[in-house]
Amino acid sequence: MSIIKARTRGKQFVPYRTRLDRENEETLYAYAAFINEDVEYVLNQLIETQLEKDRDFAAWRADHRQSYAPPRPLKKARTSRSAVPSVTLVPTGSRARHDAVPDASQVER
Repeated sequence: MSIIKARTRGKQFVPYRTRLDRENEETLYAYAAFINEDVEYVLNQLIETQLEKDRDFAAWRADHRQSYAPPRPLKKARTSRSAVPSVTLVPTGSRARHDAVPDASQVER
């Protein structure tokens, strides 16, 4: 019987990167395969189920309700295509070179 509960919906997830011991990574992926879930779900459930059993932590957390997570950087607003300035293309064919650079017959001496 697995110690991790069935998946619940409606939670907000944030990306998080970390490093694991090689053995813990193997165990994490094996357990995820065992319960047919992804590793992110397993990690979240382990944190929820194991840390709630720590009575000292629960008492301390009740007195320290503020966030200890580092602030997340704000995402830059995406610009729409209409906000991008238009670009004028200059032809690069022989006519453009002829107009741009006068040949020797056109230069006054």
